Amino acid sequence: MAEHEADPERTGGSPSALGATVRTLAETLWFPAFFFTGFLVCYLLPFHNPVPHHVDVAVAGPTAHQLGQALEQQSPGAFDVHQVADAQAAHDAVTDRVATAGFVPDAEHPRLYVAKADGYSLETVLQKTFTGVAQHSGGTLQVHEAAPTAPGDGMGTGLFYLVLACTIPSYISVMMLLRATALGRGKKVLTLVSIGVVESVVAFLVARSMDVIPNDPLAVPLVFLMTQAVALTSYGLVPFCKQFFPGVAMGLFVLLSMPSSGGAIPVQMVPGFFRALHPVMPMGNLIEALRGLFYFDGKDVWPHTLVICAWVAAGSALIALGAWKERRAARKEAREAAEEDPGEPPVEDPAFELPQPSAVAPHHHRLGLPDPGLTGQVTDEGGRPLAGVAITVTGAHGRELVRAITDGCGEYAAAGLADQYVNVIASSPDRLAAVARLRVRDGHPVRHDVRLASRHVPA
Repeated sequence: MAEHEADPERTGGSPSALGATVRTLAETLWFPAFFFTGFLVCYLLPFHNPVPHHVDVAVAGPTAHQLGQALEQQSPGAFDVHQVADAQAAHDAVTDRVATAGFVPDAEHPRLYVAKADGYSLETVLQKTFTGVAQHSGGTLQVHEAAPTAPGDGMGTGLFYLVLACTIPSYISVMMLLRATALGRGKKVLTLVSIGVVESVVAFLVARSMDVIPNDPLAVPLVFLMTQAVALTSYGLVPFCKQFFPGVAMGLFVLLSMPSSGGAIPVQMVPGFFRALHPVMPMGNLIEALRGLFYFDGKDVWPHTLVICAWVAAGSALIALGAWKERRAARKEAREAAEEDPGEPPVEDPAFELPQPSAVAPHHHRLGLPDPGLTGQVTDEGGRPLAGVAITVTGAHGRELVRAITDGCGEYAAAGLADQYVNVIASSPDRLAAVARLRVRDGHPVRHDVRLASRHVPA
């Protein structure tokens, strides 16, 4: 019996085809896989069992050392106790943000000073711990709120959601602007600044209407700075991270920033890695600055503001460096084109978010669709429009990027072309083809009109 060769269609294809499929799936699905893993590691890990770590407690009187030893035996590493002179000093240590809590031992009526502004869950842990301490000495604990939150922020997490509402849209705005290939770098930066102004003002007004925050308008410029720290840094990362930009930016400003912010879960109750990030990330610094502004008489506002400003400066520097990199690449491209050996130029925006090159209707534009970067009209020798002419746009090495057909007015349009040199070929069966080499640039739509001569020479 004759042997039959295996049919690739039945066996799932050759090994090379299988490898290509795996690569395609990896290139397509890496971002959701990264996001899934990031949420497991950065959210489930720090939030599944929050416990206190090195919570500063100011204890009035000479029993501080003994109390510290007892707490260390009960909960190792949970509390750092230091002695202060009296009850007023214990209270002031909390309001001056020197300590998270203040405890005044007393045989009958021991007192605990706490700040809900630092987080309701931390306040709950402190009350539970020192209620046990008071009962052990035969007294009844009296809890005094040294820094209460606004009436509409019962859980002490209002600032977290206010800041979160301005963080994620700032990052998403960059993602969406990458689709606007008709806008140049300067217009995109101006748009990000404008979005930040609107976000900060609206967020403040909405939070005030809900009584989530006190009425202090200085919060508006603080929130604005944070929106720019996220937006400008994200946009500045685009030329350097390319297709990996979504993962890098999302990792920085969502997966790492939120658990380390101290907003949902106090920073004293998350693992050490996230506590170490807290003084660095813009989200945590804004929450601390707003806490100081609203609830602690302006204590420590400016140090945290300076950290946010450093992020804004870093984002601006990345954008400037990216512009210099693009200009250098353009000069190199021009030299190679002059030598008739052009290379594919680097793409500023990542392929993950850029629209694919496509033909679009010349005179129609709908919201959310990219603006045409290349337009033109094809006419005959007498200037009459030619319909049905094929327009083929190829890259520097001849790879077809987009194919369009002229409409009844002889016009065509293409969108989604990256910053590069392209060849525009106009062809029709009964006419001589025309070829032109053009430079397509973001924010500078190109118009190329073509006149096609007939193939038939008049007698």
